[in-house]
Amino acid sequence: MGQDKILILGAGPAGMACAMELHKADKQFTIVEKDEQVGGLSKTYQLGDFRTDNGPHRFFSQNKYLYDFIEDLLGEKWITVDRCTRFYIDGKFYQYPVEWKDALSNMGLFKAGWAFLDYLAARIRFLNKESDNFEDFAVSNFGRTLAEFNMLNYTEKIWGLPCTQLSVDWAQQRIKGLTLRSLLANAILKKSGPKTLVDQFYYPNLGTGLIYEAIKDRISEQNPVLLSNEPVRFEHNGSRMKKVTLKNGETYTDPKSVISSIPMTSLLDMLDPAPPTPVSEAMANLKYRSQAYLFLTLNKPTISKDQWIYFPDREVPFGRISEMRNFSELMSPKGKTSLFVEFFCWKDDEIWNMTKEDLFELAIAWLDKLEFVNREEVIDIYHIRKENAYPVYDLDYKKNLDTVKEFLDGIENLIYIGRPGRFKYTNQDHSLEMGILAARSIIDGKKYNIEDVGAEEEYFERGYAKSS
Repeated sequence: MGQDKILILGAGPAGMACAMELHKADKQFTIVEKDEQVGGLSKTYQLGDFRTDNGPHRFFSQNKYLYDFIEDLLGEKWITVDRCTRFYIDGKFYQYPVEWKDALSNMGLFKAGWAFLDYLAARIRFLNKESDNFEDFAVSNFGRTLAEFNMLNYTEKIWGLPCTQLSVDWAQQRIKGLTLRSLLANAILKKSGPKTLVDQFYYPNLGTGLIYEAIKDRISEQNPVLLSNEPVRFEHNGSRMKKVTLKNGETYTDPKSVISSIPMTSLLDMLDPAPPTPVSEAMANLKYRSQAYLFLTLNKPTISKDQWIYFPDREVPFGRISEMRNFSELMSPKGKTSLFVEFFCWKDDEIWNMTKEDLFELAIAWLDKLEFVNREEVIDIYHIRKENAYPVYDLDYKKNLDTVKEFLDGIENLIYIGRPGRFKYTNQDHSLEMGILAARSIIDGKKYNIEDVGAEEEYFERGYAKSS
């Protein structure tokens, strides 16, 4: 297949947004997806009479084009949901975002006072001092007491590394602009301020994967969507991708563009010839965190009002749970509910290798203790695993990533996008934006700056609900 061919690798948010934008411009392309359905980490599973996403997915953005993009796809299936989220810490539930009366009541005046004094001491200690790891950043902005109370424990649970071994870039990427001062200001002024998507978010009524299924329905008559397939070899000459070979034996010679949202390390590993030694060594040091999930269908009408709850405490084996009915009542049959339980892990570690039964026993002891679920209420148990879920921002990641990106940027007909594709922990809206920019690069004949997507100098969880 010749030089006019556009190949999109990966049918997650970035790849599917790219496909939709190309489709609008009447461009021809082929999508290749390893899984049996589209959506990537944002897919929705139909499991019996229940539906579930890969954990909590909500939509908020400051980019109006994205709202219009999705509303055009979903129409009335694009609903608004009042957010209800909590943390479970030291045997108590705390509202998130912070409600100061709730936090003060749970912590007590003594502990709250100590935390504030600790915060003032940290501000003095870190005055005019740059933080060089995540722990220093968290302590300097919140004080040691509050940092250990919530942020450090949960971060170490996610990444499986001490916070002193995590780059400060992780904080700047995910909680930039978020400080104790900003939290207190938001908590106190919240009722008089505008309603933001911290409080309310958009959601497809049949799960977030509905966005990507709708794109598939729009594009598939004119453009092949090859599911349960994947690339196995990329032949290149250092400046262009010359030939892409798929698992099914299909080949694409001299493609016009290759849009890759597959994990960056997987792409590099399939290059022929292999990258230069410094690039290969840098690639070997880039790590992804994986996840194991339990989805429990339940013979009870509800568990709580929360869409999701975080569990920073180390003794709780899972990191987060989601009740899908609280995103949309259509996610469960009437009178029944479900629970999605997330475990953070490394591929091939103990959690990853656990059977469904062993993982359930690990979870049910705590779910029963928390009075959420007892085993008699469980209808069925589903076990899902996902590798390459989170790019790990360790202390050396940027140096290694820059080496890899410099090499990949030299391949003129390659555009790499998405969370795994760019090794960049971004939200769903940013992945969509990357895909749209990749498509516009092809349509307009110039490469747009994908690297700056998600680089706003403010807290990620901002974006105003569109007026109805």
